[in-house]
Amino acid sequence: MYLHYSAISDVGRVRRENQDSGYAGPWLLTVCDGVGGAVRGDLASSTAVQALRKLDQEPDDDILGQVAGGVHRADDRIAELVEEDPALNGTSTTATIALFDGRRFGIGHIGDSRAYLYRRGELRQLTHDHTFVQSLIDEGRITEEQSRSHPHRNLILKALDGIRHEEPDLFEVPAEPGDRIFICSDGACGTLGPERMADILSTGTPDFAAVEMVRASLEAGSTDNVTCIVADVAEEAPDADLQPLLVGAAADLPRRMPLGGAVGGLFRGHRSGDTGEIPPVPADVPAGAFAADPIDPEAARYAPRPPGRYAWLRRLLVAAILLGLAWVVLAAGWSWSQQQFYVAEHDGRVAIFRGIDADLPGLSLSHPYELTDVDLDLLSEIDAEAVRDGIESDDLDDARLTVDNYAARQDVSSE
Repeated sequence: MYLHYSAISDVGRVRRENQDSGYAGPWLLTVCDGVGGAVRGDLASSTAVQALRKLDQEPDDDILGQVAGGVHRADDRIAELVEEDPALNGTSTTATIALFDGRRFGIGHIGDSRAYLYRRGELRQLTHDHTFVQSLIDEGRITEEQSRSHPHRNLILKALDGIRHEEPDLFEVPAEPGDRIFICSDGACGTLGPERMADILSTGTPDFAAVEMVRASLEAGSTDNVTCIVADVAEEAPDADLQPLLVGAAADLPRRMPLGGAVGGLFRGHRSGDTGEIPPVPADVPAGAFAADPIDPEAARYAPRPPGRYAWLRRLLVAAILLGLAWVVLAAGWSWSQQQFYVAEHDGRVAIFRGIDADLPGLSLSHPYELTDVDLDLLSEIDAEAVRDGIESDDLDDARLTVDNYAARQDVSSE
């Protein structure tokens, strides 16, 4: 079976920038919604999509392993960006992926973008949101309808941020001819109810359904970026001119509109033109190879740059500083310990010890400082037991005074 697909992304009527990114190809459908805001959520989503689009080739038998690997590579790419520029710390993105092998979908999901299956007139949500309001829904405290207006509806519990390395949800969905897959950012599913989405998906081509879904979301009052991908499973191959689509923050090429009109004519009162189409990989380039792709400047713009020439020196200096601080702390602790004294038993006699009456594995924190002639056998059982347990002293003079007291008691006992 084959995929007939369409993808569109719109900045919406409120946001100044589009932080969504999406990709649709013959084997791969994915939507990533940046969560960074001021710390460049658009950079996180576009970086993730650029890494995930490498999956757009015929999968092997381990389809979920390939999806998981793609998610981990995307997370690693974001980690590299944050490591190079600490100002990006806090940027993150959702990721919803559907990898197709001609008979089934391998689904990977993290965050609150969603994947739906429309089959024989029924719409089924495939993914489960990783959000605070979804946990309230799961506990029965609020309804799905109430979640759309909840004050914390945008609080995401899991995302790709290059730091926490969250594991995605992974599962397979068997495909049937006539299935329609719908993947979207929360700008659509957070506004439209299941009935409205099912109504839109029930008619028209994938391109018509994707455009109509974006328009309906904005007309319903969506204040977010809206990205929608619609793909039909069919037994007939698509037209040869159907090329992979890269949309949203990850794209900068104008997209052809099969409906015969510009995007701006569809959504009055908001910015448009965020979508793009990428040409096919040249025939002489191996499948999945994009290293020398001249038609995708965003790949170069958002790709992590290699570390600076002296990155190793920077790491060495940081390590040296940390080791120096550790040495200072240890030296200060050791110096303090050598000003402490206590009285205890040594070889059957009372002795003054210098240091702390404690030991670490493989390391003694004290040593005998002054040995005396006071014999524990000549002391009372109570005094001898006290010495064996160790007697703390304020200083060396205090320790010597304690020894003198025991010496006097020893003399009395011996008389």
